Amino acid sequence: MTALPFLRPLLLLLCLLMRPAGAGPQYASTPLHEAQPVYRLAVHPLYNPAKLAETYQPLIDYLNRHIQGARFELEASRDYQMYEAKLRARQPQLLLPNPWQTLLAIGHGYTVIAMAGDAADFRGLFIVRKDSGIVSPGDLKGKAVAYPSPTALAACIMAQAFLHERNLDVMHDIDNRYVGSQESAIMNAYLGQTAAGVTWPPPWRLFQRDHPREAAQLKVIWETGTLVNNSVMLRNDTPAEIRNQLQRALLELDRTPEGRAILATAQTRRFHPASNADYDVVRGYIAHFEREIRPVERK
Repeated sequence: MTALPFLRPLLLLLCLLMRPAGAGPQYASTPLHEAQPVYRLAVHPLYNPAKLAETYQPLIDYLNRHIQGARFELEASRDYQMYEAKLRARQPQLLLPNPWQTLLAIGHGYTVIAMAGDAADFRGLFIVRKDSGIVSPGDLKGKAVAYPSPTALAACIMAQAFLHERNLDVMHDIDNRYVGSQESAIMNAYLGQTAAGVTWPPPWRLFQRDHPREAAQLKVIWETGTLVNNSVMLRNDTPAEIRNQLQRALLELDRTPEGRAILATAQTRRFHPASNADYDVVRGYIAHFEREIRPVERK
């Protein structure tokens, strides 16, 4: 056994001499596999970043399995204003904005490739505590109402139009509080910090699922009318083959059990074909709102 240390150099030499000719590192003037471009899906701030990842990461994973020539990642934003700054700067390649933000993005070189969800699901919901004593819109006079953002279409703009149509002076009769997210608007109502919170159906369904005890003390007291739903948009420098693959993957998602499970997680029944022209109705709606009530963006 004492002789073994002296044999080790000889064994190592024999191993090197017997090594196959092609083994070891291979060198080339170009990469063996070209790096794929990364497309970040920027979803407007429906939820906090953790909830956003839980809701949309399954869709990202699906796209990465089914689309060739690109890799997809999810991008969250702190609030609506940060999100809107990103699309103005044309930073994300792929967007899921609300319909007002869709108009903004069209003006900065993005194109609609699909609508995310049914139009009938796009409506504002007024949430109040069951013990609030609120019965009619007039009961909100002199009280506070929570919204995610002044640019949230269903969960603010359409809700304020609803109150305006019921003879409330939205800018003077109500303390309008913009609290940053859909869940925050609901929680403001639950905690009694505001008389009502405004949201829209997907976040309300998630809140009921994730916080059943709190949701049991709340109710939807009014609903607004409906409008076209959120869009999916691509920056207009996206290659056509990526655009076509992505559009096909989204539109066919509801045809398989796997796809329907992903849609259920995102609280979206299906994706619909859509184009920029489908959002012209929002342009007219916003113009009327700004004439009658307030500018959408606070200066």
